[in-house]
Amino acid sequence: MRRALLALALLAAPAAAQRMRPADVDKLPSSPPALTEAYGSDANQVGDLRLPAGAGPHPVVIVIHGGCWWRGFATRQNTAALASRLTERGFATWNIDYRQIGDTGAGWPGTFQDWAAATDHLRALAKRYPLDLTRVAVTGHSAGAHAALWVASRHRLPADSEIASPDPLKIGAVVAIDGPPDPASDWQTFEQGCGVPAGQKLFGGKPDEQPKRWAEGTPQNRLPLGIKSGLISASLFLSPAATAKFVTEARKGKDQASALVLGGTGHFEVIAPGSPVWSQVEAFLVEQLKVSK
Repeated sequence: MRRALLALALLAAPAAAQRMRPADVDKLPSSPPALTEAYGSDANQVGDLRLPAGAGPHPVVIVIHGGCWWRGFATRQNTAALASRLTERGFATWNIDYRQIGDTGAGWPGTFQDWAAATDHLRALAKRYPLDLTRVAVTGHSAGAHAALWVASRHRLPADSEIASPDPLKIGAVVAIDGPPDPASDWQTFEQGCGVPAGQKLFGGKPDEQPKRWAEGTPQNRLPLGIKSGLISASLFLSPAATAKFVTEARKGKDQASALVLGGTGHFEVIAPGSPVWSQVEAFLVEQLKVSK
C-alpha cells in the first residue's frame, strides 16, 4: 500500500503516464558487483562495490538510493544502473543499503549512523581493492540526495552531536539528484510526495518538536561545505527555487556549486541510463563528481 501511495504521488504530475516508476528503474540492466560486503551487523548494512577497468587506484563514488527513508520503497537495486554507468565512466562505485523507517534501529540516529559507517568502510575496502581515498565523491537520489549531502557535510557537525563521527572520511565532491538539501524547510512537501510521514519518522518529530535533530540533519545548515557540490532538479523533491537557494548560499561561502535544472521530466528518469534526459544527467555527474588531488 505504501509503495502504491508513492507511485500515485509521482504520477500526479503532468504527462505522468509517460514517466518511469521505481520498479522500471529496478529492472534496468546493471553490471555485477566485484564485491557485496557488509559494513555492519544488520542485514541492511551492506553495499556493492564495482570496479572500472584498469589497475587503479580508482576515484570512488558512494551511491545512495532514495525511497523516502522508508522500507519498501527502494533498495540499492534502484541505483544499480546508475552505479554501473558511473563505473563504466571510470569511477569505482560503492552502492549502499541502509536501515529505513520500519527496520529495527532506523530513524534517529541509526539511519544517519549507517550512512556514516558505510562511507568510512571505504577505508577497509581500500586495503584490499585499488581505491583512491584522496578522490572520494558521493551522490544520491531523492531521499538519498539528502543522505549524500549530509555525508558530504558531516565533517562540520558539532562534536557533541549524536550523529557526528570522530574521524569522517574526507569527501571531495557531492551531487544531489532531485532530493532535499533543506528537509527542515521542505518537510511537508516531501511527505506529501512520499505519502508517508517520512521526515517526522526519520527525525522523531516535526521540526518544531525536534529542532536540534533537524538542524544537525539538514545539510544546508552546514554551508559552506568546502567542497564541490552539484544539484540536479527534476522538480518533484528538489524545486528550482530550492536549488537556487542552495547554490547561492554555497557560493556566498566560496564553495564551487553548480546546478542542472530539468523541466518536463520525471523523478526516476534522472537516474535511468537511456532515458531522454540521461545524456545531460550523465555529463553533469561525470564532471561534478571528479575530485582533484
